[in-house]
Amino acid sequence: MVIAFIWMHVFCDPLQALESGSYRLLSVSETEKLVLVSRIPDKKKFLLDANEVKITINDNTAELKDLILFTIVQLRMDTGRKKRKGINLEGSAIEIIIADPAQNKF
Repeated sequence: MVIAFIWMHVFCDPLQALESGSYRLLSVSETEKLVLVSRIPDKKKFLLDANEVKITINDNTAELKDLILFTIVQLRMDTGRKKRKGINLEGSAIEIIIADPAQNKF
């Protein structure tokens, strides 16, 4: 029992969790594949790895460079802390979804 408990804390990251919701998009780095977002009510900031993020705008696949046109996004992320190229990251962006009301036709 004790060995299983120790193994779980050594090999599994207990701080890692999935999170989703509305976020303000603060910055996008296409060269390093990073996004900086802040959670909408409490303004907590997250610097995220966007290397493997799935991006959709109005149900169409999009690229990281297309995000610079938007300020509010729906984001799903993995909040496990990691380091890449000497940069401390708060997690990885898994999916970014944008529903642009300007593109909807009524």
